[in-house]
Order: sequence, then C-alpha cells, then structure tokens
Amino acid sequence: MLRRVRQSLRQVLYLMARRPALLCGAIVLSVLLILAVKFTCSRAKNVVAAARPPLRFFSAEAPVIDLYMGQLDQVERIRSVAEVSLIFFYAPWCAHSMAARQELQLVAKKLAKQVQFVAINCWWSQGLCRKKNRLYQYPIVHLFYRRFGPIEYKGPFVAPYMESFILRVITPLTYLPSRATLKEFLSYHEPRVVGFFQFNSSPQPPGYITFLSSALQALKRDFRGAIRFGVVTNKQVAEAISLQEDETVYLHRRLNSSLIFPRRERNFTSHAICSWVFEHRETILQWLQPPGTKSRLLEHELTKGPALLLFLPHNPLGSKPNPILQEVADIAVRYHSCDDKYSSSDEYFTSRSLCCQTVVLPESSTSVCEVCLSLSPRGSTSSSTCCSFPSAAQGGEVQQSYLKHCCLHQLPASVSVQTSAGCSNFLNGYSPFIQYSACCRKVEPHLNNESSWQAKEGPDMQRVPLPPSPSSTPLSSAPQQEGDGITGLRCQTNRTLRFYVLDVALNWPLAVRLGASGNRSTPHDQEAGVEGSSDGSFATIVNLKDEVHYVLHRSPATTLTESLEAFIRNFSSPYSLLQRHLVGEEDKKGAEREDERPDERPDERPDQHRPSPPRRLITELTTASFLPSVMDPQKDVLLFYYTQWCGFCSVLNHVIIQLARLLQGNGTITVAKVNVARNDLPWEFMVDHVPSVLLFPRYRKHLSVKFPDDLPITLPNLLHFVLQHSGSSHYADKPVTPSGEADGPGASAVLRAEFLVLQKEVQALHHARERLSQQLAQLWRENRRLTFDAQSLAAENAELQRERHILEEEHREKSRQLGEAVRRLQELADTSENLLNENALLRILLRALKGRTDAEMERKEEEQKRSHMAS
Repeated sequence: MLRRVRQSLRQVLYLMARRPALLCGAIVLSVLLILAVKFTCSRAKNVVAAARPPLRFFSAEAPVIDLYMGQLDQVERIRSVAEVSLIFFYAPWCAHSMAARQELQLVAKKLAKQVQFVAINCWWSQGLCRKKNRLYQYPIVHLFYRRFGPIEYKGPFVAPYMESFILRVITPLTYLPSRATLKEFLSYHEPRVVGFFQFNSSPQPPGYITFLSSALQALKRDFRGAIRFGVVTNKQVAEAISLQEDETVYLHRRLNSSLIFPRRERNFTSHAICSWVFEHRETILQWLQPPGTKSRLLEHELTKGPALLLFLPHNPLGSKPNPILQEVADIAVRYHSCDDKYSSSDEYFTSRSLCCQTVVLPESSTSVCEVCLSLSPRGSTSSSTCCSFPSAAQGGEVQQSYLKHCCLHQLPASVSVQTSAGCSNFLNGYSPFIQYSACCRKVEPHLNNESSWQAKEGPDMQRVPLPPSPSSTPLSSAPQQEGDGITGLRCQTNRTLRFYVLDVALNWPLAVRLGASGNRSTPHDQEAGVEGSSDGSFATIVNLKDEVHYVLHRSPATTLTESLEAFIRNFSSPYSLLQRHLVGEEDKKGAEREDERPDERPDERPDQHRPSPPRRLITELTTASFLPSVMDPQKDVLLFYYTQWCGFCSVLNHVIIQLARLLQGNGTITVAKVNVARNDLPWEFMVDHVPSVLLFPRYRKHLSVKFPDDLPITLPNLLHFVLQHSGSSHYADKPVTPSGEADGPGASAVLRAEFLVLQKEVQALHHARERLSQQLAQLWRENRRLTFDAQSLAAENAELQRERHILEEEHREKSRQLGEAVRRLQELADTSENLLNENALLRILLRALKGRTDAEMERKEEEQKRSHMAS
C-alpha cells in the first residue's frame, strides 16, 4: 500500500516538474477557493437579521397589564397581589388573539376593580414564557382564585360569555338565607348542590373552605358551570331539605332520590366531593358548544341515539333565568319523569299501565281509533293473562271487528261500551281497578305545522278517563291537561330522545344547515323569529341511525311548550306523522320566474305578452323542484343521478348533452339531472350508486324504469332506452262515457287523438334522424379532413426523418474530422514538447562548448603571453 502511494507521489512530482505552469495554476486556484470560503463564512452571521423587539398588544388605556416581552416571572408576583386574576396568553400574529383582544378589553373595563387582567406574549423567542411553556394554540385564558388555579376557559371568546364565566369564578357559591331562596334555587333543572355550614364557632368552618374548593373544582372540570353550588348557614333553612348535621353536602335530584355526601365512606376533600357530584348528577338538558373548527363533538353525541337540538337565545353562563329555557326544562323534566310523584292529580290516566290498540277506521284512511285498557297500580297483580276488548253495545258496532287482543295483568269486568257525545270516545262502566277508553280522532299530516295538539283537534279530542271511584269528578268535567301526553314518555317508547341546547347567537349557521330559515340579519339579532317563532328559538330532531331529521315548524298562535310537546309526541308515536326534512340547494332560477311575485295579478303583469324564455337543454333539479318536475304526468323525464366528486359522471356529461340535443325538439321528453350529494331526495327516489339513469314515463310514474347496469351508457343505448319505455297517450286517464256511446264518436275521437300523438312522435323521430344524419355527415367530413391532415403530417414527418439522417451523417463526419484534428494537434503538441526539450539540451551543450572554447582561448592567450614574455 505504501509502495503504491509512493509511486503515485513520484508520478505527481514528475508531472509537476514537467509542467510547472499547471502547478502554478493549481496553487493559485486553491488559494482563491480558500479565500472565498473564508470570506463567505465570515459574513454568514450577518445574513439573518435579528428579530425586532415586540410591541404592545393592548392599548395603553385598557386596564390590562401587557407583558409583551414574555416576562413570565412577573406573573407570579402580580397574581399573588390580586384575589382573582386572569392570565391571557396570546401570539401577536394570531387572528383569534386579535379578535379576543377587543372582547377582553370590554370585559376588563367592567371588572377592572374586581379582577386583575394580565396579558403575556408567549410567542417571542427571547421571552421566558416561550422558553418554559409549549402552547399549541392561541389564545389561552387561565383564571386564578386566590391560590386555586388555573381554571382554563374553553368557551367562545365573546364578552358576555367571558364576563359571566369570570363572575362565576368570583362567586362560586350562592348564599341561601331563607327557605324561599332555597326553594327557588332548587327549582331549576340544573344539578344543585347545597352545603350546610354553621358559622357560630369560627368565622370560617374548616369544611366551608373545602366546599368552596369543590365548587371551583367543578368549574375547572366543566367551564359551563352546569352544576350550581349553594351554601346554607341557618339550621331552620337546612331542615327544609332534611339536613341536621353541620358540614353536610346535599345533592338535589329531580328524577331520583336526592343524596347526601357519605363522609364515612369517602374523604371530605374538594376532589372527592367534585367526583361524587359528577358521578351521581342528573343531566336533563345538556349544553353543546361546537368549537367552530373540525371537531367530532356533534358526532359523539348524535351516535348515542335520537337527539332533540334546541337553539335558544340564552347564555348558559349567565346568572339570570331565561323563561324560554325554563319552559324547555319543564318539558324535559316531565319527559324523563317516569314516576307518579311528578304527575298531578289530574294526570291519573298516564300513570296507569296501558294496553292500547290503534285501529284505522274503515270509512277513512286518515282516521284512527286508539282503544286503551288501563289498570290501576294498586290493582296490578303478578299474574299476566290475555284479554280482549269487550263487545260494543251502543255506537260501537263498526269498530267491534277491528279491536284486537292484547295482554293485561287482569281480565276486565263485563262492561257496556257507550259513545260519548262530546267526541268519539267509548267508555266503560265503573270498576275500581280497570278502565276502558277509546278515542277516535282524525289524523292530519304536518300536525306540528298547525297550532297545538288541543287547538288543532278541538276540545272533543281529549281523552276522558274514568275515575277510579264513584266519588270522583264526572267525565265531562275532567279534561286532560296538555302536558299529560308527554309526562313519562321516555319510559313508554323505544325512541328515547336526548335533549341538547345550543346558543342560537353563536350557532346560527348550524341551525340554517339543519333547516332554519336563513333570513336572519346577524347572529346576535334576537328580535327576528326562527321558523315562525317570535322568541328566536329553533328545534329539530336528528336521528343519525335512520339518517333523518325533522324540523319543528311553529305557528304564531301556539306557544313553545305546546308546539314542542306535540313535536315530541309525534316523533315518539308509532304512527308518526312527522315528515323528513330534506336539505337541498336553493333554486337559483326561482327569482326569475313569473310566479315569484304573488302580489301581482296575472292580468296586471306588463310582460304577459312577452315570449316565453327558451327551453333549457338539461334541467338541473334540486330538492324543492324534484317532485314537481319528475312527477309531471305530461312529461317523460329522463333523470341522471350524479355527484361533483364522481369521475365517471363527468365522463358521461357529453353523452347526456348529445342526447338532450337530439330530444330537444320533442316537448314531451325532459332530460334532467340531480346532484345527490347536495340535494336530499325521498327514500323511494334514491339510488345505490352513481352514475345512474332512471326514466319516469308520462301517465305511468309508478312504473319508473332504471337503465340496465350491464349496458354501457352510450348515446345509441340511451336513445333506444328512452324510445322503448317512454309513455304514450294510451295510458292517459280517459273520461268515463255511457255504455251506449262507448263505440260511437267518442272511441273514434280517442283513436284520432292517439293517431295524432303518434304522428307527432314519428315526426319528432324523423327530425331527430335528420339531425343525426347531419351530425354524422359533419363527423364524416371532419374525419376526411383529419385523414388528409394526417397524411400531410406523415409526409412532413418522413421528410423530417430524412433530414435528420442527413444531419446525423454530417454530425458523424464532423466528429471524425474533429477527432483527427485533435489527434494531430496532440501530435504537434508532443513534437513541440520534444523540440523544446531538445532545444534546452542544445542550449546546455552550447553553453558547455562555449565555456570550453573560452577556456581554451584564455589558455592559449596565457601561453602566448608567457612565450612573449619569455622572448
């Protein structure tokens, strides 16, 4: 190895000795390269400019301490001075931080005397906040109550919400000085926790601080403050809820028994109290606050079952009670109340065990008779036997054959069915254990579009139960209350609803997407009504499993309670009359139609003699225009199902356009398409895949035909499909004629009409064939032209190929000549080098010869001198 290295060095030294100019050039280039690298590295530190120092984020007039240099060490000092402090972590470039800055300034101006507001820039790289904290989003708000914290605020950055949350942290406990205040405190639907502490022995009992910390722990766990905490210091007030011992924590529940914190089983700490409360609380109404970004919050809640989404103008963090929310909460409590203790005395019928049969009356398909057998709770036994409805005595003969068997705990006594004069109710005689009632009513579609249940059906549609004793109120004077139909409904149906409440001011776009009217000017406008409501509320039921949702359409004549109860009853009923709400695109051409101006009569329109607009080639259908267009009995409708993300649908667009052009002269055939990704359709009109083509023939809409899946969607196949399955006047409804005139002029007129229609269809086909022939001729001419162009291009291509071969030959010849010239130049270079070497040797020889000659000349001169001197 060393020998090879030595040989290589010798060769290099030898080459350097032979070519000194090359050696000098290499040395110069190396020195220049080293200088360039050194110069570049010396200036690299000055390429990146230093970051500019940050500026104030909040104005100097705002009562907010702005630590725009990221001084995190000063936060502890400022927080230790104030009792309640708010820390606002922001980034100067963040748009959310900029939007929250205005709202925070408004809150700070109101609560500057109670709360210390601190803002810190956590983005500047030189600041201590950026170095010690890793924040993945901005802004972040932390609240500290004395030494407790941080309590992170996760709500919307809106001034009312932030102010309410800060006030909730400032006063986490509600003082309850009297029984009336305690009763009012426990009357709301939210879970309520009451602590009893006597302040006789010391200013602050030890358990009171723990209870206060548990209230703050609840706020830290749920920023909405769904659980309210109250404190009682008077023993007489505490006895109203059966609290005797001091330092007792009481959890009030409306549907189940209330609880007292088990101090013997759990430690009396703030964390234990908070966990116990959240473990045993009752959630009747749940507030939802979508973050406005990509989130699975709604999906997580809607997958649990059918959900009733209520959009109300209410701030859940506010302290003032909302009457609309109280109405909704009362409905939710009665809906979840499956026990008798939440029913009044006149709600006797609903607390009984019922055996009901819904029977459709023979004279009308829109009338039903709901026949029920009810058993008193005190008369129920463990034996279960089958029973049948008794035979009718007066007025019940029509319904006797439609009454079915059902299962009840005890056989009813022999009764005589009588018809009520007020409504079609059939009631039995007196029995201390059972009662039999039948209520016949007329079923109308869109029950919730009208007024309330009783306002629509009238007083004669009330079910009048038989009292359990003779001393009870007479039947005519015992009408059922409006709320009876919803009390305990959760335990009487398998379609259990979950109640969710959203603030309509913040979630108005979501309400519009679910079906609310989009005529609201601003989200915070609480004056405008929603779907006919004057209180700004909107309600919808979403059933994610069935992929349907229903919208509550309120009438101005009804209250929210009546409409919502009827809405829930209709959803829970087995013969539900609710209609699925279809979400679709708005008809863009609707504003251009003449019938868009209902206040203008047809005879007063100035453009009534104007020619009709030209017919569109392909009709774009939406959810609103689907049924009127497709179910037109006078038109054959060829419907093309597509979506914007389907690539095959885009490929077939030109085929559909060509077919529409061929059928443009036929006024009885309409070519339409619908985007099923943006327009909901009734289930019977949906398809299992896209693209799909369906034909709805005229006069036979119930016999729609689907284009075969095994055939390619081409123009000839589609044309053959339309001509084969299109309708004709033979299927039209004919007027009824007398038997004697069946074979007279009426029959010939029908045949003549059919002949004329067929003649028109044949003419249309002839026109279509002529247009097709013209298009084929045009295509043939274009094909010939393209053929000639291809031949000319082929000739030009051949000529170019020949030129390319010639150029390649010339290139090869030139390359050979250049190679020969290079070889000769190399030989000349070698010869010149040899000559130079020989010239150098000759010079050396000449110098040597000259030296010898000079020496000999000098020697001869010396000898001559010597000889001359000697002579």
